[in-house]
Amino acid sequence: MPDTAQDALIAVTDTAAARLLAVAAREGVDPSTTFLRVAVVPGGCSGMTYDLGWDTVRQDTDDLVESHGLQILLDARSAAYVEGTTLDFSDGLDGRGFHFANPNAVRTCACGDSFGL
Repeated sequence: MPDTAQDALIAVTDTAAARLLAVAAREGVDPSTTFLRVAVVPGGCSGMTYDLGWDTVRQDTDDLVESHGLQILLDARSAAYVEGTTLDFSDGLDGRGFHFANPNAVRTCACGDSFGL
C-alpha cells in the first residue's frame, strides 16, 4: 500500500473536518476504523463531480491522507484529479454543503457541483 500521502494531495479545513466528524457521529461511524473515501466520478454539467462516502476497505492502490482525525482514501485516478484541492464546508448564503477548491479545474458549472479539466 502507498504510504500516507502529503497534505498537498487534499487538504481539509477545520470547518469541513468538524462537519464530517459530526456526520460520522450522527451515522454511528467510527473514524478510527472507517475511511472517508473521496472520489471523482463522471457526472454533472461540466463532466466530473465529487463523491464522498464512508468505506471500510483500503485498496492496495489507494492513497491515504490523515487529517483532523479522519482517514481519507483516494483511488489513483481520483488522486490525480484532486491534487492540491481543499475540502471545505459552508452553511452560508452561498450554499450549504461541502465545497472543493480544486486548482486543476479549468471549468466549473454554475452551481459548483461539477468540474472539468
